[in-house]
Amino acid sequence: MFVSPMLLEYAADNKPFDDDNYITELKLDGIRLIVSNMDRVRLYTRHNNEITANFPELVDNIDIPKGTILDGELIVSGPDGKPDFEAVMERFKSKKSKHKATFCAFDIIKHKHNDIHSYPLLERKAILESAFEPNGFYMKSKYLVGNGSAYFDLVKQQNLEGIVLKRADTKYEIGKRSDKWQKVIAYDMGEYFIAGYRKDEFGWLLSDGIRVLGVMELGVPTEERRAGWRVFQQLKTKETKDMVYLQPLIKCVVKHRGFTKNNMLRLPVFEKFIL
Repeated sequence: MFVSPMLLEYAADNKPFDDDNYITELKLDGIRLIVSNMDRVRLYTRHNNEITANFPELVDNIDIPKGTILDGELIVSGPDGKPDFEAVMERFKSKKSKHKATFCAFDIIKHKHNDIHSYPLLERKAILESAFEPNGFYMKSKYLVGNGSAYFDLVKQQNLEGIVLKRADTKYEIGKRSDKWQKVIAYDMGEYFIAGYRKDEFGWLLSDGIRVLGVMELGVPTEERRAGWRVFQQLKTKETKDMVYLQPLIKCVVKHRGFTKNNMLRLPVFEKFIL
């Protein structure tokens, strides 16, 4: 049985806050997963794609009661013990991958055939705590009351993805994006050159002046796109079927989630031009 998950909003200005009416959790860098043990074990992505067959280890090692549905994150831990997004995507795409998948539950929607989504979050957390014992394939997310700012500072120091702040009294809003759950992402900031642009779909090629760092698709307002286009026409160096290359003279501030293993910017988002 699939349940459409409750989704997050960004916190205002992507900044943490301290409020004892909220709990604070680590935002895990993985794939959202609904684990359902109704008639049998089924695994679903947030878009209702059943992927049970992709993760036999989660089926074989489940120890939650019948009639229970959990919400959480599918992760693969890297050598440093931190969630490794590239590894979990590799595991997601191929059963031949040797990466061990782990499910980290942070909420419970049904328990022993009882619908508990309308219970306050802290009551659901208490039920989740007693629902199963961690076993290496299934674990539970830890949380703090308040302390969002201090926890976020620690998360940034450890180069983790971010935090989630959730109202302690909120019900589970099935299929809705709610500001009662707010995320704060630990972005890195950098200054990079625009070294080209795509001809068809939007995207600016980024460079550090020596090597290409990937394509930025997000965060560029319409006015900046137009201004960039006008300037880019004076900086063309060569063209291919898909790309126009530029002299790397225009610089911009970009926020991103670090670098991939191939030294590409991960999830680059435009902030502003450097004039």
